[in-house]
Amino acid sequence: MEYILSERVKTLKPSAIREIFKYAADPTVVSLSAGNPAPEAFPVKAIAEISAKIFENEPIAALQYSVTEGYAPLRKAVAERMKSRYNIGTDNDDIIITSGAQQVMDLITKSTVNEGDTVICEAPSFIGSLNSFRSYNARLCGIPLESDGMNIEALENALKNEKNVRFIYIISNFQNPSGVTTSFEKRVKIYELAKKYNVMILEDDPYGELRIKGENVPPIKSLDKDGIVAYAGSFSKVLSPGMRLGYVIAPKEIVQKMVVCKQGEDVHTNAWAQLVAHRFMTEYDFEAHLEGLRDIYRKKVNFCTELLDKYLVPNKISYQPIDGGLFIWCKLPEGADMTDFCKQAVLRKVCVVPGNAFLTDEKEQCSSFRINFSTPTDEQLEKGIKILGELAKEVL
Repeated sequence: MEYILSERVKTLKPSAIREIFKYAADPTVVSLSAGNPAPEAFPVKAIAEISAKIFENEPIAALQYSVTEGYAPLRKAVAERMKSRYNIGTDNDDIIITSGAQQVMDLITKSTVNEGDTVICEAPSFIGSLNSFRSYNARLCGIPLESDGMNIEALENALKNEKNVRFIYIISNFQNPSGVTTSFEKRVKIYELAKKYNVMILEDDPYGELRIKGENVPPIKSLDKDGIVAYAGSFSKVLSPGMRLGYVIAPKEIVQKMVVCKQGEDVHTNAWAQLVAHRFMTEYDFEAHLEGLRDIYRKKVNFCTELLDKYLVPNKISYQPIDGGLFIWCKLPEGADMTDFCKQAVLRKVCVVPGNAFLTDEKEQCSSFRINFSTPTDEQLEKGIKILGELAKEVL
């Protein structure tokens, strides 16, 4: 049979990261390509205790259909915490619980973008979000990313010249893949430009709670007095990615349309997971848990950068320092073949993610690759980075 595919999906390609996972599944391969939290970060005992109580005392709440907007007590707990800690949310905003923050990208695009409309992104940016935008035939416009965020001049030029710009997509803290945190000065400028050109901002912040040093930078959403920012948050990096819990705080009119779209996708987010998250936030010491995560990642980052300084930097590979998150962006010297380097690494049983996978146009030149330090053990991390250093010494 000849299968007729929709025009929307004909040009879509599998996620480069998911394809790399096929190699990484080999137990002899050191995977520095994943974006998974550290296994020791999961509060397994607490989740087991909470689940047992739920199924003993209120099983139907966890097993029956629920409302699309999400479990009301969880929505309230998240909204109150984000308002008190980060000044996020106004009387004009609403919140829904989604199936991971990835679903926020899909629902926002489905709700606001017509075929051929433009979405402005950082370059590089998270491939999962880029593919969500591509799936609706959005035109992607990448803005070069500097050490403190988007190039503001390039952003304004795009806002002036691109047609039908629907929103600016930004990962404001410890950006995936670059690790860059947008400075407060640039956050203010990005907000002012969005307001000037009547464009929304989609602020994606899955890593914001994982700051290991320095001061928190106020979210762009905390500046939002004009109803132009949608803020996406996630439980994946602070509780469990397998539970698939995210949320969005956005203007009510946008949220209402997202709810309708979600009803046609999955009806509602996993009810059991929502109950567990609510109990964990309200009956356990959530802030102490977050501080424990920061301790885990602080040690991992410090160990990883020591290895990079020992094995990669002497062999002409530099990297972007980070203050949090899960990723480090490594750069080969000018003229080096990054794609071939990543292929050679796989042949030596080390997986990293080639940088062009994160570009709006994967055919563009890129000399960088991404490594993840949270998933591997210390032994795997040292083995993998040492092999990369040996490879670099041979080919660069």
